[in-house]
Parts: sequence; C-alpha cells; structure tokens
Amino acid sequence: MTTQTPSSQAHQAQQADQTAESTASRSRWLALYVLCLGDLMIVLDQSIVNVALPSIRTDLGFSQASLAWVVNAYLLTFGGFLLLSGRLGDLLGNRRVFLGGVVSFTIASAVCGLAPSASFLVVGRAVQGLAGATVSAVALALIMGLFGSPADRAKAMGVFGFVMSGGGAVGVLAGGVLTGLLSWHWIFLVNVPVGIAVVVAARAMLPADQVQAGSTRLDVPGAVLVTSALMLAVYAVVGGNEAGWTSTRTVVLLVAAAVLFAAFVGWETRAAAPLVPLRLFRLRNVSVSQVVGVLWAAAMFAWFFLAALYLQQVLGYSALEVGLAFVPTSLVMMFCSLKVSDRLVMRFGIRPPLTVGLALAAVSLGLFALAPVDGSFVTDVLPSMILLGIGAGIAFNPVLLAAMGDVEPHEAGLASGVVNTSFMMGGALGLAVLVAVSDSRTASLAAGGSSAVESLHGGLQVAFAVGAVAAALAAVVGGVLLRPQPMAVPEPDHEDCDCLEPCAA
Repeated sequence: MTTQTPSSQAHQAQQADQTAESTASRSRWLALYVLCLGDLMIVLDQSIVNVALPSIRTDLGFSQASLAWVVNAYLLTFGGFLLLSGRLGDLLGNRRVFLGGVVSFTIASAVCGLAPSASFLVVGRAVQGLAGATVSAVALALIMGLFGSPADRAKAMGVFGFVMSGGGAVGVLAGGVLTGLLSWHWIFLVNVPVGIAVVVAARAMLPADQVQAGSTRLDVPGAVLVTSALMLAVYAVVGGNEAGWTSTRTVVLLVAAAVLFAAFVGWETRAAAPLVPLRLFRLRNVSVSQVVGVLWAAAMFAWFFLAALYLQQVLGYSALEVGLAFVPTSLVMMFCSLKVSDRLVMRFGIRPPLTVGLALAAVSLGLFALAPVDGSFVTDVLPSMILLGIGAGIAFNPVLLAAMGDVEPHEAGLASGVVNTSFMMGGALGLAVLVAVSDSRTASLAAGGSSAVESLHGGLQVAFAVGAVAAALAAVVGGVLLRPQPMAVPEPDHEDCDCLEPCAA
C-alpha cells in the first residue's frame, strides 16, 4: 500500500486548485461571449434596419412620414426604459432580467419578420426596443460581476466595447447583405435562432443571481417620472427635424420632458428607496463619463448615418455595396478592441487611450467633411473608415471602465442603465441636430442653384464637420476631467499572450 507524503498531498491539492481555477476562468469567458452575443442582437437592430427601409416601405405600404416610426418606435421604448431596466436588474437579479429580455426580443423579432402590415411592424419594433433596453441595461453589469481583476476586466471590456461600438458597422453590413441577397424580412428573422441559442447558453453559463437582502422595493413614482421624461424627450428629438425645432409641438414636448425630469430629481432626493440614488453622480468618473458618452455617441451615430448617406446618395452605391464598404471599419475596430485596447489601458490607464481614440475619431469625421462630391473609395472613404475603426476600437473600453469602475456591485445594473441612457440620448440628439444642420445647408445650396447631389453633399460636409467637433470635445473633456484609475499590472505570463482567455498558469 502506497503512502503519500505531506508534500505530495500538498502538490495534488495545488493541482486540484489550479484545475478548478482554470475551469472557472474558462466558464467566465464563455459567459462573456454569451452576453456579448445577446447584446450584439440589440446593437445590430439599431442600425440594420436603415438600409432596408426602402424595401419595407414598398412591401408594407408605409407613407414617407410613417416610415420613420419603424426606427422611432424602437428608439422611443429603448431610450425610455433603460434606467428602469437597470434598476430592475439590481432588484430582481441581472441574470433573470437578461433572460427575460432576450426571450421577449426574440419573440418580437419573429413578429417583425412576419409582420403582414405596417401597424404590426411598428408594434413589434416597440416591443423590440423595450426588450432591447432590458438586455442592454444589465449585460454590462453582469460582465463587471464576472471579472474582478483589472487585467481580465480590461480585456473583457475590450470584447464588449467592440460589440457596442462595432455593432453599428456590422449592422450596416448585415442589413445590406440580407436585404440585397434575401429580403428585408431576414434582418429580423435572423434574430430568432440567435436568440434561442443565447437563452439556452445563458441558462447554462451565467452564474445564479445574488440579490442583496432587503433590496426588492421599486421606486414606482420615480420609475414613472423618469420613464415618461425620457420617452417624451426621445419623441421630441426624433421628430424635431420634421416638425421644426421651434414648433409648438417640439417646444411643448421638450418642456414637458424637462419638467418631468426635474420632478424626478426632486422626488429622488426624498425617496426612501430611490430608483437612482443621486449620490451616484457625485462620483467624478461616473459624471464625466456620461458627458463623454453623450458627445461620443452623437459623433458615432452621426458618422454611421451620414457615411451611409454619402455612399448611397452622393456616390451612388447600392445597399450591398454600402454594407461592404463598412467592412474595413468593422475589421480594424475588432482588432483594436480585442488585441490593443486592454493593453493600452493596463499600461497607461484610462485617460490616454480614451483621448487618443476620440481624437482619431474626430480626424475621421474631418476627413469625411473634406471628401469631394465625386470621391473615390480608396482615397476619400477608406482612410476615414480605418481611422474611425482604430479610434472607436481603443476608446470605448476606457469609457466603459470609467463609467462602471467606481460603482458598488449591488448598483452595477443601475450604473449600466445610466451609461446606456447617456449613449442613447446622446446618439439620438446628436443625429437629430446634425441632420438638421445638414438639411439647412442643403436647402440653402439648392436655393442658390446647386444641383440636388451637390446640395446634399454640401449639407453632409457641414454635418461631418460638426460631428468632428463633438468627438474632439469628448476627447478634451475625458482627457482633462477623468480621474486616472489605478490599474494593476498584468502577470508576466499573460503580457504577450494573444488569446482572448487568460493563459493557463
């Protein structure tokens, strides 16, 4: 009979611990990929529809005015329910809320893809927006809970950052390919098998919820006030260009949204269990990152929309060609998000990569502002595509880390909802403002005798220039005001690893 020595027993125990740690680490990364896939569906749906709108209008008989509701119905519910969804994640459990959101989004996608009429599609899009808000608001909080070490968290945020920032470019590509090769129905139906796979994988991979005891009270008056304020604000913004920014409708809606939001802030100061504890905004990085997020989203949303418009209506690209033109942006953004961003954060902290990335995005928009009416892809489009891919790829990670890094775990869902709300509102407002600027300049040039294409091009140039200013301002605000966070130095064994998962010890 063989007798084990204390040293051999200790060695076996150490090996068992390492095996268990390796298995847990692999499970965390698999869970990350599941969360990213679920969130990718949501991000794609914010841009994939744009290329297919002409086909949807023809098939379902939308008028030019009502067609906007295919986009607006989604934006309205998505923007309105982000904060409430994030808080529900903290109260009921982020895993439970995530699964409920994915199931609802999958069903709504099937309704949209099979919609027999315009009204069915609009209702389906509204449900998609509500479910999308639920998924987006808690996915980031779940990731923050999965990864505790700075090195792993930075790498995980790089992956998630690509999904959130690169999803817009992927959406334009997917919309062009699916609409061009199949039909517009498939931009929605493709979500059904993906959603089912995410639900099955999430149930197996995501850890059980750990809801803080005694935290199940929901601030109903606060939820009603802030959701109403956000929905009114989104509705006013997305309809501002059509109705006029000084029209009675727009002014009344914006004033009503401001009043409701002021009432919400007042209520939160005295609520026993507030929906959004206002002390959250006393955290410097949380507040500054919201400002950066608004400016950055305004520039990014505008870039995707205006670039697609320039390619399609000025250069004459087809829907499929527009989608393929965004491939370089997607590839460069993917590489920088997954392989570069986390290393820059670990070496330099959050401020330098954020500042440089946003500055490159500003240069990208500036180059598009200089692109001629008869521009070529290689000389006038591709450089901007590549620069934006680099800038967004390295900047998004530190923005997310800045917004979430100072928040207590039991409020991570709320902070995630706040982050997503700032991006959503910044994107909607920025796009509306830049489209208004573009339309004004286009009308002025047309009145002066310029051709339709030249007038549109001139309007786009001004809008791109304003977007470049927004991105540059975001770089300055982040670079000057963000508090540098101490980041741990990665282990030597991991420093030169190119894999997404941590190397085995």
